Amino acid sequence: MTLPANGSAWPPPHMAAVYREMRRDAMWYEGDPERLARVADHREHTPRRADLDGRRRRDRWGRQPADYPRKRERRLHVPLPGDIATVASDLLFADMPAITAATTAATGYLAEEIDTTGMHSLLLGAAEQASAVSGIFLRLTWDREIVPDRPIPTTVQPDNAVPEYAFGVLRAVTFWRELDGGDTQTVYRHLERHEPGRIEHALYEGTPDNLGRAVPLTEHADTAALVASLDADGVSVETGIPVLTAVYVPNMTPNRRHRASPYGRSDYAAPIHDQFAALDDVWTSWMRDIRLARARLVVPDGYLTNLGPGQGAAFDDDREVYSGLNMPPTEGAGITINQFAIRVEEHQRSAEAITRKAIESAGYSAQSFGLEGEGQALTATEVDAREGRSTVTSKKKAGHWRRALRDYLYAYQMLAASQFGARVEPERPTIEFRLDAAESEQTKATTLELYARAGAVSTATKVKYRSPDMDDAEVESEVARILAETGAGAPDPGDTYPL
Repeated sequence: MTLPANGSAWPPPHMAAVYREMRRDAMWYEGDPERLARVADHREHTPRRADLDGRRRRDRWGRQPADYPRKRERRLHVPLPGDIATVASDLLFADMPAITAATTAATGYLAEEIDTTGMHSLLLGAAEQASAVSGIFLRLTWDREIVPDRPIPTTVQPDNAVPEYAFGVLRAVTFWRELDGGDTQTVYRHLERHEPGRIEHALYEGTPDNLGRAVPLTEHADTAALVASLDADGVSVETGIPVLTAVYVPNMTPNRRHRASPYGRSDYAAPIHDQFAALDDVWTSWMRDIRLARARLVVPDGYLTNLGPGQGAAFDDDREVYSGLNMPPTEGAGITINQFAIRVEEHQRSAEAITRKAIESAGYSAQSFGLEGEGQALTATEVDAREGRSTVTSKKKAGHWRRALRDYLYAYQMLAASQFGARVEPERPTIEFRLDAAESEQTKATTLELYARAGAVSTATKVKYRSPDMDDAEVESEVARILAETGAGAPDPGDTYPL
């Protein structure tokens, strides 16, 4: 395939259903109460949920009370979807994976580039977004005016990409974005198609649901600067490398609604949108209890202060002294306090139960969200047991990231050498994630003592187990000091003075 023809429907029909699901998930990830209310009230074009019989039903958000049709019910949103995405990212990339190549030179080059480009932060953000919207694209680009000496790693949202696959392998991808400057009926779109060795650019002037016609890149300020970097054909630029400058990282597979597709699935795709809404219901009800439980005073008419003709009357609840009123003191017509109870325990237990279920459906352990432990110290074995589900899910995700990062960093090296003359022999690196729960020093010491007592471990292995970040030279030096201090390295007298 090449760039789309003029007059093509947009978004592409075969991507429409996938995009709708991604944007629904993105809506919950964003967690904007106003947007949730607009969607529920059908004032924003975002997919609504349907009953099993196909009939539309109103979302809990934005419900209007029957007795006050102009008054929208106040809702409280709990950002659990965002919390799930953040924890998913932290479990993968809180520690940067160990990235090594076959040669020391390539390993050193990658370490320097990863640090210089801020790739750790990029991956943290990418993994969080992938958790919410089913996956993420990692893209390589360059702009010598902005960064003169290296490629620029970037991310692209999956609902702004049209990938092309062959036998499950990404062969090309077209990224697109809507540009400012149009009106309600005119939409400018910039399309950027990546294929091995080549990137094509095009600007289209169309409508909200049609790509329209291709126009020169110079007709929009956001694309005019691209013209200087294009080849003689005026639409493409040669990358100089035989591989794609973009990779797709699925969050999890398979996609349950599109089983034959290579797209990933969101952590919310259990689905758990109803659980998110139910949790909002509980918190909204809890807040309503608090609001209704505020002390209210019921006072006789005579206690009200006349505000003047046409202004009504009011009661000052801060007033301490009242003038005498012509009323019997024994009729009980004074100030009455009205205050309701707050159902704290019922709401808290309901909210916790819904949260636990949503977290488990997303593939994580309650411990990862602070719902277990109650602050007491845990051993490494207890941490492993409680976070087992989170660890398994993270390891499954790490497999997708490991494969994508190997190709991405390989393409980065090739592009750096081709476009910027970097002195590196490109290699596909090895990616090792650090996902297991860290052992405490006490647990390590106990483990080493048992191994030593069994005579099943050397001093070098014990040092490496205690301090895995040490290189071989540091380990050898530490072993020598230990043997010297303990006398374990002294020569056997039988060897020095043979009989």
